[in-house]
Amino acid sequence: MTKQELFELKIDPVDDAIYQSVKENWDAHSKPIDGFGDFEDAICRIAAASGTKELEISRRAAVIMIADNGIVEEGISQSSKEITRSVAKNLGDGISTVSVLGASAKVDIVPVDIGMDCEERILGVQDRKVRCGTRNFLKEPAMTEEEVLLAISHGIDLVKNLREQRYTILATGEMGIGNTTTSTALLCAILGLDPKDVTGRGAGLSDAGLLHKQEVIQKGLSRYASVLEAASTLDGSHVDGGREVILQMLRCLGGLDIAGLVGICIGGAIYHVPIVLDGLISSVSALVAERICPGVKDYMLASHKGREGGNALVLEELGLPYYIHGDMALGEGTGAVLLFSLLDTILYYYKHGSSFTKTRIEAYKRFES
Repeated sequence: MTKQELFELKIDPVDDAIYQSVKENWDAHSKPIDGFGDFEDAICRIAAASGTKELEISRRAAVIMIADNGIVEEGISQSSKEITRSVAKNLGDGISTVSVLGASAKVDIVPVDIGMDCEERILGVQDRKVRCGTRNFLKEPAMTEEEVLLAISHGIDLVKNLREQRYTILATGEMGIGNTTTSTALLCAILGLDPKDVTGRGAGLSDAGLLHKQEVIQKGLSRYASVLEAASTLDGSHVDGGREVILQMLRCLGGLDIAGLVGICIGGAIYHVPIVLDGLISSVSALVAERICPGVKDYMLASHKGREGGNALVLEELGLPYYIHGDMALGEGTGAVLLFSLLDTILYYYKHGSSFTKTRIEAYKRFES
């Protein structure tokens, strides 16, 4: 995919008529209006994004993008990049945390090597490697434009392949030491935030480690300020809206896992497959995707708030409610996978719950506020 082809993608609006029809069906159930709150909206959104009132989410998968980040050289994590490969092997063996949760929630786990810093091909992990890890963004841009576009293309293609395998809903996940640094840097660049206000401890940092991480992100933002300004001039857009600017932010500060997840989000919209987001890395990827291809957010659901402070800000920017408030900070798509059990329960009620007609109870009336 070329940059021009990416920028020219047109996202179909979700089917509002289907949304309204499912909403009316909810109101016909023997319960108070909007009694299940955001969960009713979730079912409506899934139906509208899928383009069908015949809701079916039993065939589902979580795509876990795995990549290393050159910024780890700066000591922004207590873990080394070797952990990325170890967890990737666990994913391939089906014994990682999300693999176990997936077995319980009946979610197929699809681990993808999109940028691990090793030549080893790991059994059970799809090989979509763009390069062996990103570069250290304090020294040079994390990726080339060609690498970013290839990673996005891989994400879109994965959705296409999974759709052809009859998957009807997908979750996002990631693994890669240092990716809370890359995602927070992107978040700060896109929304104009101070790293001190949104940088979290990732997998665990001391106060001194957290301060250093904030400083590294700030240095990265300062380093590429002129690049982003030039990109803004190139496409005649402000920093917070131009596609060229967003692409350059991703190129300079991002990660291959993020770029791959951008493709998953865009692919979900292209192929009308709802995408369930996990935590900060997934949410930032969704924000990048929405800025590049407006309209993709309507094909997404957010799973949980997460412990990383920036995640709630991103979801607010996207206008997506989250359904789990569990103070989670695990990654791997775990929060997204946990949501499926809740979705199964609420969808079962939607399909089998009694109507006012059957219970002979007078229906509640909806009054617009």
